[in-house]
Order: sequence, then structure tokens, then C-alpha cells
Amino acid sequence: MAAEQQIGMNIPTLQWGLKAVSKRGDIFFALGIMAIIMVLLVPIPKQMLDLLLSISITVSVLILMTVLFVEKPLQLSSFPTILLIATMLRLSLNIASVRLILSHGHLGSDAAGQIIRVFGTLVTSGQVLIGGIIFMILTIINFVVITKGSGRIAEVSARFSLDAMPGKQMAIDADLSAGLIDEKVAKARRKELEDESSFYGAMDGASKFVRGDAIAGILITFINFIGGIIIGTVQKNLSFSQALQTYTVLTVGDGLVSQIPALIVSTAAGLLVTKAGAAGSAEKAVLGQLSRSPSAIGVTSGLLFFMGILLGFSGLPILLLSGITGYTAWRMMQAQKKETPEAGVPGQAAKPGSVTDTTSAGGETKAEEQITDSLHIDILRLELGYGLLPLINYQKGHRLTEQIKALRKQMARDLGFIIPPVRIQDNMQLPPNIYIIKVKEVESGKGELKADMLLVMNPSGGKIDLPGEATIEPTFGLPAMWIPDSYREEAQFKNYTVVDPPTVLTTHLTEIVKDNMPEMLSYVETQKLIDELPKTQQKLISEVIPAQITISGIQRVLQSLLAEHISIRDLPTIIEAISEASRAGHNITMITEHVRTRLSRQISHACTGDGGYIPIVSLSPAWEQTFSESLMGAGHEERTLNLAPSKIHEFIASIRKKYEQFSMQGENPILLTSPQIRPYVRSVIERFRASTMVLSQNEIHARAKIKTLGQI
Repeated sequence: MAAEQQIGMNIPTLQWGLKAVSKRGDIFFALGIMAIIMVLLVPIPKQMLDLLLSISITVSVLILMTVLFVEKPLQLSSFPTILLIATMLRLSLNIASVRLILSHGHLGSDAAGQIIRVFGTLVTSGQVLIGGIIFMILTIINFVVITKGSGRIAEVSARFSLDAMPGKQMAIDADLSAGLIDEKVAKARRKELEDESSFYGAMDGASKFVRGDAIAGILITFINFIGGIIIGTVQKNLSFSQALQTYTVLTVGDGLVSQIPALIVSTAAGLLVTKAGAAGSAEKAVLGQLSRSPSAIGVTSGLLFFMGILLGFSGLPILLLSGITGYTAWRMMQAQKKETPEAGVPGQAAKPGSVTDTTSAGGETKAEEQITDSLHIDILRLELGYGLLPLINYQKGHRLTEQIKALRKQMARDLGFIIPPVRIQDNMQLPPNIYIIKVKEVESGKGELKADMLLVMNPSGGKIDLPGEATIEPTFGLPAMWIPDSYREEAQFKNYTVVDPPTVLTTHLTEIVKDNMPEMLSYVETQKLIDELPKTQQKLISEVIPAQITISGIQRVLQSLLAEHISIRDLPTIIEAISEASRAGHNITMITEHVRTRLSRQISHACTGDGGYIPIVSLSPAWEQTFSESLMGAGHEERTLNLAPSKIHEFIASIRKKYEQFSMQGENPILLTSPQIRPYVRSVIERFRASTMVLSQNEIHARAKIKTLGQI
């Protein structure tokens, strides 16, 4: 009864102690470090040494078990700190045991405590030579095999981790640019990558702790043995055989008590680096990660219990630690059960005939997901040859991913439409310096770059007087030259246009996007643009959609505007114009023309050149009449252009001849027509001269300045 009351009183006391340690872990952690240092300086009794040696063995076994249960090295990123603390603990206990052996060794084999005596007696078994040989073998295994191998693995892991860092950073930047991850996930991945490199670098240095500990253990044991025999025979008046027998048992026992934990920790270090940062203070990292796995603590408790049984009465400290660790593991398992939600209703058994095995269904679902993933189409994809991969992490200017990000922002400001994310991936089937731009999995552009050179063009069209490789600029097909970076200043001094490879690629991507932007404006993107309008515009939206026009109708109007590079940023005005035009009819072409009229100020501003005027070329009355008479159909809903092929060829020839003259004069004028025929004239011109703007008189703002350059 008294024993039961005593146990009942001890459990609350133990619980209170554990809570106190968890609340003020920083103080207890600091006190533990100071206690290790004090052991180096202050003599301790042999009973205290037994307890501390038991703690050293417990810590080493706990470290090994934790390493076995962690899934990734980064889950035990505080291992270098743990390694240093464990090494200091073993060395301090080594010093304490040597002090006891040299001062009281003449009194018998239990002069340094029961644990050292038991280890020494069990190993030597009365045979001094056998004990010495076994101790030497264990030391050689630790020093030559485990310690040296762990150090080499840590060194190689650190080197390969640093070498692989640029490639991993490029992969993160590529996923971010492609929109596969957001900025938060990218930051977390970069932090994990940085922590991994820091961990392996720290492990490379921490492996020197283990190696130094093994060397120190050998030297201390040798000094202990020689010094003990000298002190025993000279100062304590022991015979040589008595001194040899006594001090050999003590020395071997002391060496084993220190070398076995060292061997265990060395093995744990090797296991960890072959399988990478921690946040917060050191005590949170160490205590938190060591106590993360109840299974590791439970196995440690079982091993300590077995070891305590073998030691008999002398193993009471180990049995005590076994009980503490076992109780701690049990408490942690109970806490985890409370935090983890049950998978089903407790106590409800499966009924006969019910399906309980979901492995097959899960496998089929996973297979279906993989098939579905193969149906996904990237709206924009940039494939690079392996020679162009350095552009992602370009060091001589803006990186490719940064320029693509800036391009998306610029296109949103200029045209009011956010282009889809660009997926960047390497293509080993491409030549090293070739890139391909794909729109909806279809190749839309291709070019060749020199990642370590600069592209130079002569604005005047003359010859480029620099050493390099002649080439054709991939976006506009202009003559250019690749030159080494060392000629950059000379090229700029000669007023050449100097462009780095990422900018060349981004320029090409910009033109591809502009040419294919109507295809990128999907139904979903149109709905998103409408939903993002401010609340003050929602009343207008509710009146127009779907009573007057559908989302698909608005999508077609916006696509028509984007096809001619007209910004849709002023979406409220566009929807107002759609509302006005849809009352007269639902022909998308006529609605689009009315929207363009409402956007006359914006269109006129975009077409105004550096001279402050809009250069225009008007369509002659003869061609106006020809196009008007070629419109077939009753009303606006069914009108089509029915122009004879000979007339179309004649019109195309006239346009080309006139615009070639203007190009030689450095002008790129606007073609001005009447509102009725503008969309039909544009449909002809866009097939051979898509860059030519075609405007009607209604789209020229009243206050815009114009300059007529000629007539077709």
C-alpha cells in the first residue's frame, strides 16, 4: 500500500518536472552545457560518474534511434550541434574517470565506479591481454572505419550539394516563371535548398569532432594505462603485476564506456549523411527534434532495460533512465493519438460484404489522374537546348525568368490582358543553342542564341565592323552579328544596338504573344477579367450579361480588339459600348466597330508618332466604291466581302508598292477607310501585312492631329 502511494506521489512529481523542463528548456539547456564544462574542472564522486556515464550511453543510443527513424536529413538539421555536445560530454567524463582512476585506482577495480568496473571485468574476463586486444579492435573500428568513412561521406555530400545548388535554383525559378508554383512556395523551396547546403557544410566540419574524439580517446587511454602503472608501482607501493591487473581493468573499462557511445554516434553520423536548417534557438532545435519520434525513445528505453538487466545491481542508473524514457515515449504516443483524428467511427466494424480494401480503387484513381494530366496543354511553352540553360540564371544582366515576369506586367499595362504563365523546360532533343516557342503545343517561333555572347545590329542597315559570327535576328529577320562580351563598349561607341541573349529571346516571345493573343483569351480568362472589375461596375455587368450579350460574345469582341493590338484595359467603357451596340443587333463585327469608335481617344493616342501627329494614307474613292459594291447580304448580320480575285491581287499590289515607298522614307502610316468597309479591308490586309493599322474616320479623335502622306 505504501509502495502504491509512493508511486502515485512520484508520477505527478515527474509530470511537474517534465512540464517545467519544457517551459524553461533554454535555462535547463544552458545549465546542462555548463555542467559538462564543470565536470572537466571539478572532481566528482564515482556514484555521480556512474549516473553521467549512463546518461552518455542513453544520449548516444537515442541519437542513433532518432537517425534511424527520420525520413530526411533536414528533420535532424541540428545534428552537428548534437554531435558537438555529445563529444564534449564524453571527453568531460573521460577526464573525470581518468582523475578517479589515477587518484584511487590502487584501492581496487571499483575505484572509478561500478559501470567502468563491470565493462572492464566483462571484456577482460580475467585475461588482461584479451581485454587490451578487444579494446584496440573497437578503437580501430571506430577510428579507421566508421569515423573516417563518415567524414568522407560528409565531405563529398557537401561538395555535391554545393555543385547542385545552381541547377536546383534554376528549376525553382523555372517553375515560378511557368506558374506551377507561387512566390510563397518558391521562397520555401529556396529556404529548404539553403538549409540543405548549410547542413551538409556543417556536417563536413562536424565530422572532424568525431575524428578528433576518437584520437583523443586513444591518447587518453594510453596515458591512463601508463600513468596508472607508474603511480601504482611508484607512489602506491603496488607490485607490477597488481598494478597491471588493476589499472588494465580500469583503463579498458573506461575506454569501452567512452568508445562505445562514440562508436554509436559515429554510426549515426554516417547514416544521416547518406540518407539537410533548423529555426529557433539551439535548445528548441535539439530537444524538439530528438523528442519528435516516440518510437525512437521507446526502442531506446527497451535497449537500456536489457542493458541494465545484464549489469545486475550495478545497472540501477540505466534501469532508472529506461523507466524515464519509456514513460516519456508512452506520454508522447498518447498525445499523438489525441491530436490525430480517427479515420472512421470508433467501434464500428465493417459489415459482411462491404468493400473495405481501397487499394485497387486508389490505384485506378491514380492511373486516371496520370492519364488526365497528359491531356493538359500549356498555353505558352519555351523549350531550350541544354546550351541555353544558363540564361535562366544569367549573371551578366537580367535573368530570363525576370524578363518574362517583366514582360507579363508590361503586357498587362499596355493591352489590359495578363498573358498566361510561360512554362520553361529543357529539351535534350534540340541542338544546344536552339530554342522553340510553342503556343498551345504548336511551334510558333524558333531561333538560335549564343548564351555567352552579345547580339549586335546596325540601325542604319550597314555592315557591322566588329569581329564575330554573322547571323539573322530571330524576331524580325534583320542581319546581325554575335560578338564576345569584351567588345560591348566598342559596339556601343559605334552606336550599334547591343542586346544580350535573354533580351533577344524575350523580344521574340513578345512578338509571338502579340500575334497569338486572341487565342490566349479564353472564356475563363474573359470571365476572370469581368469578375475583377470594381464593385461600382457590377450594376452595369448585371444589366448587360446575359440579357444583352453572353460572356462568349464579349470574348469575341475582346479577341477582335486584341487581334489589332488595341488595349482592352478600359473594360468598363468597352462593356458600355457593347451595351449600346447590342440594342441595334448582335453582329459581333458591328459591335466591335462601335466599341472601336468609343475607344477613339485611346486608339488615336496609340497611333500618334513621335512628331505628335497620326500619319495616314487614305483609301481612294474608287477603292472605297469597289469594296462597298462587293459587300453582299441583307443587313449587317449577313454581310460578306465578295471581291474578285483579280481585284484583290490589284489591291495588294497597290498597298505593297505604296508602303515600300513610305518605308524608305522612314514612315509607317495608318490606312484610313470609311467605317462601313474597315473590317473587310482589314481582313484582306492582315493576311500579307498584319502590322499595318486600318482605321475608320470614326476612330480618329476630334482633337487628334493627322498628317496625310498619300492615297491608295
